[in-house]
Amino acid sequence: MKETDSFLKTWFRNWYDIFVHELRLIFSDAGVTVIFFIGGLLYPVLYNLIYMNGTVDEMPVAVVDLSESSFSRRYLQKVDATRECEILTYCSSLEEAQRLMQQRIVHGVILIPADFDDCLVRGEQGVVSTYADMSSFLYYKCLTMGTNLAMLDEIHQIGQETYQLPQPVLYDESMPYNKPFSYTIFFLSAALLLVIQQTMFYGSSLLAGTLRERNHSFASMPRHLQGLGIGRVILGRGAAYMAVYLCIGILVALLIPWLFHLPQRAWWGDIMILLVFYILDCILFTFAWSTLIWKRETVFVLFLSVSPVCMFLTGFSWPTTAIPEVWQWVGCLFPSTFGCRAFINLNTAGCSLADVAPEFNAMIIQTVVYYVLASVAIFAENKLMERKASVNLLLPAPPSRH
Repeated sequence: MKETDSFLKTWFRNWYDIFVHELRLIFSDAGVTVIFFIGGLLYPVLYNLIYMNGTVDEMPVAVVDLSESSFSRRYLQKVDATRECEILTYCSSLEEAQRLMQQRIVHGVILIPADFDDCLVRGEQGVVSTYADMSSFLYYKCLTMGTNLAMLDEIHQIGQETYQLPQPVLYDESMPYNKPFSYTIFFLSAALLLVIQQTMFYGSSLLAGTLRERNHSFASMPRHLQGLGIGRVILGRGAAYMAVYLCIGILVALLIPWLFHLPQRAWWGDIMILLVFYILDCILFTFAWSTLIWKRETVFVLFLSVSPVCMFLTGFSWPTTAIPEVWQWVGCLFPSTFGCRAFINLNTAGCSLADVAPEFNAMIIQTVVYYVLASVAIFAENKLMERKASVNLLLPAPPSRH
């Protein structure tokens, strides 16, 4: 019993020393501190400030109506009546409308061809072309939604007039989770948790690359802690990141939505459970993949290339069923793929923990796999560093200069 007590005391004492040592490394590196605290805390606030309104209403558009028929006039009246678009002017040619867009007087152009009326009379498909100012995605969204909503209503009315339906087929527009179709709700629900993964990976990898540039091991410890078990190293270092990112995660997932009036349909306890699982998954993901970082500047190259891919794979902007199978397998490598989906379902759609069980199960599997990979990486790298050290001892010392 005494031997067990002694082992446990030693284990926890070593774990605590590793935990404190990792915290000192984090706070002693200015670059890591900037990424963790400035990046992790500033990005969510900055995104919300940029997309504060989340919608653009009454966007000015120019119209080129080459048909000048009753059908085109009725359709344009419906476009003008939408919340998204306001017809500011009519132009005689597309070139004139393009000049107005270049001058930023309008942010979209609607072109109705000359045969629009003839096509509809013959029962053929009528074509309406739209051109949007892509300096902001919100302009494209407004023009697309305004013209499409008017087109759906026009198709419904033409069908009623053509086939003389006694009672029109009624349809109801329902968007229960994002009624104003706000881009803020649409985008930030995925971006908030992605910030946690990305800043943790880049900050920790920056630290790992710095240590390797100084010929230190991935699990570099003070001299009196070297030779300890791999489990102690991973859990001690992981506890340091957990302590830091629980604070950041609470701000990102709970306080930011409350501060900027984003939907919060989940109980805060469910969000905290998700945060703990997700942060743990991100920590072990970082430990496993940061073994590939050997230079400090490599992190900044990865930031530009990996972040958009991770965002797309969450499925917030494209149905997951429409993502190619090879990219779905790539998405399984990142905790954000499942963490962001679970957060969207919980906080935006109001699901329960049971409803997001598949995402939780995937994160648990990732956690186990990355723990094993991180353990193997630490063991292999320490053996490599020991071999390098022994070779250096066998090499003759350089001749001294007099």
